[in-house]
Amino acid sequence: MKKAYFNWSSGKDAMLALDEVLASKEYIISKLVTTVNTDFNRVSMHGLSIDLLEQQAKAISIPLEKIELAGNVSLQSYNSAMKKVMENLTSQGFKYAFFGDIFLEDLRAYREEKLAEVGVEAIFPLWKKDTKKLLQEFLKRGYKAITVCVNAKLLDVSFCGRIVDESFINDLPENVDFCGENGEFHTFVYDGPIFKNPIDFAIGEKVLKNYTSSKNDDDCFVEDPSWDTSFWYCDLVLVQ
Repeated sequence: MKKAYFNWSSGKDAMLALDEVLASKEYIISKLVTTVNTDFNRVSMHGLSIDLLEQQAKAISIPLEKIELAGNVSLQSYNSAMKKVMENLTSQGFKYAFFGDIFLEDLRAYREEKLAEVGVEAIFPLWKKDTKKLLQEFLKRGYKAITVCVNAKLLDVSFCGRIVDESFINDLPENVDFCGENGEFHTFVYDGPIFKNPIDFAIGEKVLKNYTSSKNDDDCFVEDPSWDTSFWYCDLVLVQ
């Protein structure tokens, strides 16, 4: 079996893609790699607390490696930090990297380009598949997820901290992708077939956060009027 690592978000797309890889028995996933925001000690973009991320990795029995980055890291600094991590993984024998991306062409091209620089092949098990069917398949296989972040421009607060089920699918507005592939929402998977145990958590407060774009071209979050900058976050608290 080929040694690979998974670029891990803690959400449903990553989990379904991982499930596909494990079922193929062609690769062995020896590590989950996740970027975390050191300003808040949470998973980047998703806003999930680190303790829940760590418990999730333990439950699915795959070692976790966290890449710690500041919240407003520049693109140059991000690329530099990520290249060092990738070179280290390559030195450990990793030649393949998996992603849960579905149809963001620019993002895929960026990932492939950067990984090619260190001799790693990027693989996308869910690429170009129907997102509604993917979400239904995720549920059919017995995985359970809850939303932890939603785009306030497209979804109201009621969608934040909501269990992903058939009712959730039916209630999504027409302009929202079923898998939230355009950043409409992010999830945390807390149980499923490959879990040794479900993750026990409590739903905490919901907070609306607004982000100010930067005028510095070197920043990852550069000013762009088409970008969405307001998001609802649901704080999930690990129950010990």
